[in-house]
Order: sequence, then structure tokens, then C-alpha cells
Amino acid sequence: MKFNLKYKIVSLLVFTVVFSSCEDDLNVLPNDQMTEIDFLNNPDNAIQLVNGVYNKQLDWNMYSFSWIGMTSITSDDADKGSTLTDTGSDKHKMDNLTFESTDMSFNDVWNGRYDGIYRANNALFYLEQLNIDANLKNRLIGEVKFLRALFYFDLVRCFGGVPLVVSKIDINDSETVNNVVFVRKSKTETYAQIETDLTDAIEKLPIKNQYVGDNIGRASKGAAQALLAKAYLYQEKWQLAFDMSTNVMTSGQYDLLPNYADVWKEIGENKSESIYEVQATLTKGLVGYTDVQGPRGTPDLGWGFNTPSVQLMNSYEPGDVRKNATIMMVPSVLWDGFVAPSTWNNPRYNYKAYQSSIAESWDGNKGETAKNLRILKYSDILLIHAEAAFKLGNTSEALTQVNVIRNRALLPSLNSLTIQQLYNERRWEMAMEHDRWFDLVRTGQAKAAMEANGKDFVIGKHEFFPIPSDQIIQSGGRLIQNPGY
Repeated sequence: MKFNLKYKIVSLLVFTVVFSSCEDDLNVLPNDQMTEIDFLNNPDNAIQLVNGVYNKQLDWNMYSFSWIGMTSITSDDADKGSTLTDTGSDKHKMDNLTFESTDMSFNDVWNGRYDGIYRANNALFYLEQLNIDANLKNRLIGEVKFLRALFYFDLVRCFGGVPLVVSKIDINDSETVNNVVFVRKSKTETYAQIETDLTDAIEKLPIKNQYVGDNIGRASKGAAQALLAKAYLYQEKWQLAFDMSTNVMTSGQYDLLPNYADVWKEIGENKSESIYEVQATLTKGLVGYTDVQGPRGTPDLGWGFNTPSVQLMNSYEPGDVRKNATIMMVPSVLWDGFVAPSTWNNPRYNYKAYQSSIAESWDGNKGETAKNLRILKYSDILLIHAEAAFKLGNTSEALTQVNVIRNRALLPSLNSLTIQQLYNERRWEMAMEHDRWFDLVRTGQAKAAMEANGKDFVIGKHEFFPIPSDQIIQSGGRLIQNPGY
């Protein structure tokens, strides 16, 4: 079961959206006949406020075309796909590492996350005033802080230090706008805010199995711990990453699914391997994610972008079941019996993005599907734990967790472990899941990996994407561009 993200749209009275595009579903507000006191005393409105933050994750500028381009097409796991003449606006530049600050993808990802952050800040402002059950209020605050931390985690991985807006902003307060909204903080300061939000969320959130019925899928204590472990990993805080991942592993809430291929199917949604997913339904679906990556040709299932690369296909060890669960080969018969014909444009597609019209929830709208998007998985935590253990000199623990991952993939256990073998396992386990580019950068493999693909990764530049030029213009030049752009 997925919790329902839909909520009522009513007229403006309580709060407005700032510094982001206007969207009809952005506000959760009382109607003309409802007083502000009535609004603040109704616990249903508190849930609507928080659902409004969750709901942002379904939008086009969150996890769709631009995010796919920046996080996957840039990497050695994927190619642009589609057709030779279809650039996808700037996706050919992502593929070739020739992107510029004026490219639309960067502005999309920036705006999407800050839309979410402003929703989160507004929700927190009004949650503090709502006269509702204290336990419910604490839980909802924890959910919002987890989401805000997730939005900032995306931003800091993409752009480095960014403006930290953590309170409701008055758009008419030009001093605050100029000094907060238009001023970048350091990468260290950005991670510190992520850590602060997640630490508070951990204290306030219930464990996963305490959510039942319509609440299944909401952010849990384990989700906050998992994201914090990942944030520690990116900062090379090895002991903290080890300890926090241990908390997730010993919680009794998570386990690997027996069949790797089930993880990204509907039957795997919100199951034991799931730590946090973007929840989508037929009435409120995930916009664009499936359509952008669906096979292109006859019959047409999508736009055909983000195709698995030859390098990824050839990297797997013989017998690794993750290969066929990740890469849709053309022609072939798919897991649901659908025949992938030779009339499709590309020989490979992202199997993890496939939405079955035969065996899964389907209403014919491939542009907005009920397919959940996996953000945090238990296998990711095992690999974070293994990497942290390896860096701390505990190679036996690292080897143990890597072998758990390998055995699920029907591969034999290793007798010893190198850091490159660990990185390889992470690549195969997380392939096409939007981590590969960031993993290449943070582990220092990016230049060699890109050169192997005939692409020029410039050290001192490509570790971060450019700050969108539109944002620099809007700030009156206050936002400082990243080096090299």
C-alpha cells in the first residue's frame, strides 16, 4: 500500500510560495470560510501540509529528464540513447561532458529542490503553530526535516555548497533574500545542515514497521539514519558512516529481497529492502521517469533516453544476475511476457525504469506512472557499511557484507577484498540508480573512467556541475559560479 499524496487545493490565506515557479498544487491553505485558528487546530491540515512536501518529489523537475541526464547519462553506466538527432535539449552535452551553465537541466534540478525546500520551510513554520497531538506533530516535523535534508543532499552532491534557506522567507524582505537566498554557503556548512536535520528527524520518527495502512511509505527513523550514513560516507567520516549504517542493519526492519530483479518491480515496493521510496499512484503518479527512459520505436513505450552503455554491460562477472535485471536487451522476452522487438531504436534500455502495462498498475498514461522511485535501499546501506569498514581497516567486516551482496547475485564469495573490488560491487548493485556519477567523483575514479569512454573529465571543474546561469542572473551576481564555468 502507498500513502496517498493527494490533498485539497484551496484559496490563499495562510502562506505563499517564494522564489519558485507557481504551481496549483503547491499550497495547502484554508478556504474563505475557515479561520486561521480553525486551520491550525485541525490535525488533517497538518498532514496535508506535509503531504505537500512529499508531493513535490513527483514533479517533472525532481527525478525526471534533467535529473536522469545529470546523474546517469553523464556517467560511464549510460549513454544518451534516443536517436542520433534527438539531443534531449542538453543531454548530448551531459553525455560528452561539454555542458554549460546555461543548460536547462541544471536550472531544473536547482528549482525542483528549492521548490521542495520552500514547501518544507513553510510546512515547518505552520506545524509549530498547529494545536494538535504532540506525538503527531513531532513525527510530521521529523518527516519534513528528512525531506529537506534529502533535497539538500541532492544539491550539495550536484553543486557543492549552496544557499541554506531553513526558515519561511518573506519575499518582500530584500535584505534577507539578498543575504540568505542569494548567498552560497560552503560544502561543509551544507552537509552540517543536512546532519542537523537528520539527527533531529532520527529522534522524532518511528521505525518502519510502525507505519501501517495509508501511512506505509512515509519517512522513518531508518530512512533518516540511512541518509545520514550516506552523507557521512560522502564526507569520508568513516567511523560515523560505519556506526550509523550499523544502526540501520541492527534495527530488524530491513533485509535483502531474495530475487534482485524484484527490487524495482511493483512487487518489491515498500518491502524489506526498501528504506525510502518516492510513492506514486495511478491518481498521483511519478511524472516522466518511466516515459523518458521507455523503449523508443514500434511499439512506442517512451522517449528512449538513458540507455545502459556497452562498458556497463561488459563489466559484469559471468553469472551475475544483476546484469539481466538491469539491462533490457533488444530483442528479448521481458519478465512480464512482453516481447521487446527489434523495431525498437536501441539495443539496450534501463530495465529498472520499465513499467509493465501487463503485470503492474497501469492506466495507459505512460507520462505519469504509479511506479515508485527507490531512493534508499538496504543493499546501499550494506555497501556503505562495507566501504566504511574497509577504510577503517576492518577488511573482514567489509568482505562479509560484500559477500552477502554477491551471494544474492548468485556469485561466489570472495576470499579477500580490494577497494576496487568493493567499488565494482557498488557499481553492479546500484547500476542505473543515479549514484554512479557521484560515486566516480567522490572516490577519485572519474577521470580514468571518463577517459576510458573517450571523454575529458577536467579535475578542478567537473567534480561539480555549474550553478545555473539563470540563478546567478536572478541573484544580481551574488551567487558565485563554480570553478571552470
